[in-house]
Amino acid sequence: MQLAIAPIGKNLRIIRLLTDDKIKKHLESIGICVNNSIKILSQSGGNLICIVKDCRLALDRNIATKILVA
Repeated sequence: MQLAIAPIGKNLRIIRLLTDDKIKKHLESIGICVNNSIKILSQSGGNLICIVKDCRLALDRNIATKILVA
């Protein structure tokens, strides 16, 4: 499922990034890689606050729809 529609507060595993190479490299540099865990703290208007590797990140809806989680 897309990260944008994932449940809040549940530990999820990133299974795929549906972006071009430039954005994929940027996401990987901030810890959003395949097989890493991610947890959504809050959601507002499609924008997310997430925890990745003990760091809080803000993701907009466009990026959140391109991250697939399980």
